[in-house]
Amino acid sequence: MTYFADFGLAEPISRALADKGYTEPTPIQVQSIPPVLEGRDICGIAQTGTGKTAAFALPMLHRLAANPKHRLKCATRALVLAPTRELVSQIAQSFNDYGKYMRLSVTTVFGGVPIPRQERAIMHGVDVVVATPGRLLDLVERGALDLKQVEILVLDEADQMLDLGFIHDLRRIVGLLPRQRQTLFFSATMPKAIEELAARYLTNPVKVAVKPAATTAERVDQAVIHVNQAEKPALLQLVLRDGTKSGAIDRALVFTRTKHGADRVVRQLGNAGIMAEAIHGNKSQPQRERALAAFKAGTCKVLVATDIAARGIDVTGVSHVINYELPNVPESYVHRIGRTARAGRAGQAIAFCAEDERPFLRDIEKLIRQKITVLALPADFRAAVVAAQKIERAAPPAPREEPGREDRRDFARRPAGGGRAGRDPRAQVKPARGGGGGGNGGRPARAGGGGGYRGR
Repeated sequence: MTYFADFGLAEPISRALADKGYTEPTPIQVQSIPPVLEGRDICGIAQTGTGKTAAFALPMLHRLAANPKHRLKCATRALVLAPTRELVSQIAQSFNDYGKYMRLSVTTVFGGVPIPRQERAIMHGVDVVVATPGRLLDLVERGALDLKQVEILVLDEADQMLDLGFIHDLRRIVGLLPRQRQTLFFSATMPKAIEELAARYLTNPVKVAVKPAATTAERVDQAVIHVNQAEKPALLQLVLRDGTKSGAIDRALVFTRTKHGADRVVRQLGNAGIMAEAIHGNKSQPQRERALAAFKAGTCKVLVATDIAARGIDVTGVSHVINYELPNVPESYVHRIGRTARAGRAGQAIAFCAEDERPFLRDIEKLIRQKITVLALPADFRAAVVAAQKIERAAPPAPREEPGREDRRDFARRPAGGGRAGRDPRAQVKPARGGGGGGNGGRPARAGGGGGYRGR
């Protein structure tokens, strides 16, 4: 099939696609939409930015249009789970765009906003709920949402949900759903934990992989610069001001491993006269929305993010992804650099690698099955270091930083000899005892809750 018209989608959906100028489906859509229309379970692997959302949203909307039902109180027919607020909002917007000519009700559910507002939105029943796992369970426990009517379950970015410790929430949610349902898994990578989860929850699934697992975008020019940790601020300022060999930086997405690290980078850039915004789990929902809107509009050309918050950042104009700190989970690198080279454009990914991050770099190169090009430090780097240090000494004292939950998770995979050993976040299998490990948008975890960044 080479055109959306070949799928036989309902007329309101075809009209909405025509409005958006969509005529030819992407490879993941070509391979996924027909079996989903047939009611088959799907395990889909594709790089971020390849059209995964439409691959499940379009056939789901067709099913809702072809089989209309009266909405039941506090119930939904379709449930989409995603790891972050930004991704939830992005998916919901796609459903609204594709279903704008349908009598469609779509509700988002995530932490950081008052729960009564979400209860009211679901009260009379909705067609589609797009949610983060933690807040969804909160609504279920309050009796505001009944999952017994769910006909289709979608797990988007399933690998990231496992990385963030959502495995126990996912198991609880699946246990509340009808056994007779259609289940769709979509992800950019396929670690063993996802394979095991898919084997447990999918029935005779169609496996779709438009690229080998964990490959990186073809149009992304990847490079790494070896630099001392203390000199990274100077290098970042130099790169942002002078651009790179591939050209000037239009919009740069800068990744740190922790939220306090993101705030520190923004403060250092501000002291150097470079405007930047941070987006991470400690920011309120309005703050995150404002920062992302400014980045999309181009009024702020540097956005500093953590992996947790970056899912759902779908900005076609990102020219550069800068890994200020290499991720300690190598699959995260694939997701990070997938934020550039979107919608057919080219992009560049630059990594700053300190000595103690070299094991992370080796893990990444092993995963993506290629060596990343090494660039030398810029010729004027030493002068930039001196200037950055002078600016930092003249700046007001930084606020005292307390390590948060996300920072503690940063030590899950240390390089050899890097100090206290910890667990790989992908290997979480037991819930925490007592009330530890919450992260429920600022409130304490329920007793026995354990696990991760619920509603982030």
